[in-house]
Amino acid sequence: MDKYIPLSKKSKKEQKKYHEMQRHTWNGLNPVTRTVPNGKGYDRNKLKNIDRRNGREFRNDEPAVFVYGFIG
Repeated sequence: MDKYIPLSKKSKKEQKKYHEMQRHTWNGLNPVTRTVPNGKGYDRNKLKNIDRRNGREFRNDEPAVFVYGFIG
């Protein structure tokens, strides 16, 4: 059986080896807490993403009206 030696009494090399063994990885998991977005809440980016997917000329299944020029 090995005799217990406090970490502060060990060499810097041994301390480094000990601390390396204590560290763990998240194995590809992001440790940041995630929240589920509110489905009923207003999300201004949601409309933008829908427009990008479907094309900007259609919104609410109706073709958009484009006015070229100044009116007034």
